Parts: sequence; structure tokens; C-alpha cells
Amino acid sequence: MTGQIWRGMFVNRFVTLLAVAAVLAASAGALSANALHDPQPPTDSRQQGATTPASVEELGHLLFYDNRLSGDASVSCASCHAPETAWTDGQALSAGYRSTLHFRNTPTILNAGRMERLDWDGRFAARDMDSLVRDHIAEAHFMNIDGRLLVERMKQTPVYEEAFQRLYGSEVSYGKVLNALSSFVSSRNSVNHPYLRYLEGDESALDSQQQAGLELFQGKAGCAACHSGELLSDGGMHAIGAPDNPEIFSDPLRHITFRRFMRLQGVPEYVSLRSDPGLYAVTNDEADRGKFRTPSLLEAGRTAPYMHNGVFTDLEEVVRFYNDGGGAGENIAPELKPLGLTDTEIESLAAFLSVMGSEEEAVAPPEMPPYELRVLGSN
Repeated sequence: MTGQIWRGMFVNRFVTLLAVAAVLAASAGALSANALHDPQPPTDSRQQGATTPASVEELGHLLFYDNRLSGDASVSCASCHAPETAWTDGQALSAGYRSTLHFRNTPTILNAGRMERLDWDGRFAARDMDSLVRDHIAEAHFMNIDGRLLVERMKQTPVYEEAFQRLYGSEVSYGKVLNALSSFVSSRNSVNHPYLRYLEGDESALDSQQQAGLELFQGKAGCAACHSGELLSDGGMHAIGAPDNPEIFSDPLRHITFRRFMRLQGVPEYVSLRSDPGLYAVTNDEADRGKFRTPSLLEAGRTAPYMHNGVFTDLEEVVRFYNDGGGAGENIAPELKPLGLTDTEIESLAAFLSVMGSEEEAVAPPEMPPYELRVLGSN
């Protein structure tokens, strides 16, 4: 009797489970049919705050802030180039890609489009900004993304698809992504600048100490020999013997990046190097060892720390280094000679350099367009 009761209970529960399974299967089938034969249109990105860029520069601005331009979609160009720190990261040495650390300082992008050479080692010409952008997107120690994956991500974002069709008359391509980013970077320039206003006749733009520093800059201190022209840069490469930043070689993650970079550049002694060789890594010419690009000084007051490795924290420290005749790194013959400035003159020159900087740009991060499902069978 007991056995019959248990068998009856088991049969009833089994029948109930079969009924529930049938209902679920029917529901799933209906949902699948609806999904296949009556798909819902994708949500309009513009309803979520993202708008289609109206110019190539606007498209570049959007891409500049988009994390999808990095391998793991965690960092963007703006992660290291922020407007509130004169389009730098304000660090002595760049962070680089996730789980990596870099061995050079992040330069400002302000006025980059007008410089003759780009990057600290001068590897890129300003007229070839696209190549520099490609390097920073593709390199493992920067943003670490394959161009093919990048294009597919853009194609999954209707706002980008529409923008490329409208602005370029064709679908998304890697080259056009680089072009748009280059357009935005090249559009960043110094504005409302005290030094530039002073040159235009506004004597109140510099106080008396800063004016005295300008006279030293152009005269006794000899700064204008290399920092000349409208950008205060001769666009050249010079060896001044700046001290090495010991963190590059004491921090394993920075040293790994340093070694990898030097090996890829074909530097034969990359394993034993304990000093950044600068332009030598590009040319393998001993005459170029220790040479780095002359930066524009238009934003010197806002771009601390200084030098290619961020080894100097303030401008007075920089001026005293030059006043002492620079330094001599490993196998480097510095080009500088002592200046013979007094303490008062050093302070005046540092005061002039400290005012070198344009107003902080009020640049709001744009609304990022979301990914959207592509309807099966659509273009």
C-alpha cells in the first residue's frame, strides 16, 4: 500500500514537471519566433544623449575620449592627456597601458600640430600626425588594440557609422579613425596667453619680475638659442645631460617597457642600458645619444614635472640645472655651458617661465555613443 502511494506521488510530480516544461518551451519558441521574424529596432543613440559629430574635429574629440580605442576598453587618449593639466597627466612618468608603466613623461598635445617633430625622441614629424596616433593606439605599452578590432567596435556603434558616412562618404576605416583623431589633436593650441598678449603690446600681461626674466631669456641666459620662434622651440634635437630618473630601472614594470621598446627599436645593448638614449634609439648613431626634442615652452608653467623623464619638479630647479651647465649622462657630451646667473636672475627667469601657459580649456567629456545590436540580415 505504501509503495503504491509513493509511486502515485512520483507520477503526479513527473506529470506536473512535464506540463511546466511544455509551457516554458512554448514561451521560448514564441519569443524566438518574435525575435527572428519581428525584431525590435535598435534604440536610437541620440535619445540617450549621444549626438552624431558634425565635423571631423568633433568626431576626433569623441574618439579621443572613447575607451573602446584601447584593447580592454579601459583607457582612452584622454586618460593621459587631460585639459585640466594642460593636456598632460601631470605625472613624472606616464602610466601607459593597464598593467604596464612607461618610462617617459607625457608631453602636452597643445601646439603639437605646429611642431616640426613629435615624441621625445623625435620619431614622428608633425606633418605625419596619423603615424603618431597609430603608434599610440596600437603599441602594447600605450593602448594595445589591433586596428581590425577597433574598426569592428566602431561598426557596432551606429553613431560612428553615421558620422563616417556623413563626413567621409564611406564606412568606418582604421585610416579615417587616425585622421579624425589627428584633426582633433592638431586643433589644440595655446589661447589667451600672457606672453603672447605681451608681445602684442599688452605690457600689463607680465609684471616687472617676469619682464626681467624675459630679458634674461632672450639675452644673458641664452634660452632663445634653442627656444625660439612663435612656439619657443627650434624643433631640433639636443643633448643636455638631464639626470636619469632612477624609477625607470628600479621599477620592474617600467624597466620591462623600457627594454621592450629599445629591443623593438633595434638598440643592440638594450639589456644593459641604464640611461635613456633618446634619438640614438631611432638612428643608432652615436652622435645622437642622449638627444631629445626641444619642447615648446608656451605651456611651461602648466606642464610640470619637466624633461623627458619628469626628473625636475619645478621651474627654478630647471633653471638652476641650466645655470650649472647641464649634466653629463652615460656616454653623453652635453651641449650646455654654465650661464653665470645670480640667484635673483634665476628667480626672475623662473618667474617668467611660470607665467607661460594659456587658460585652462573648458572641455567637457562628450557623451559616449553606446553599442547597439545589429539587426540580423541588415547592412
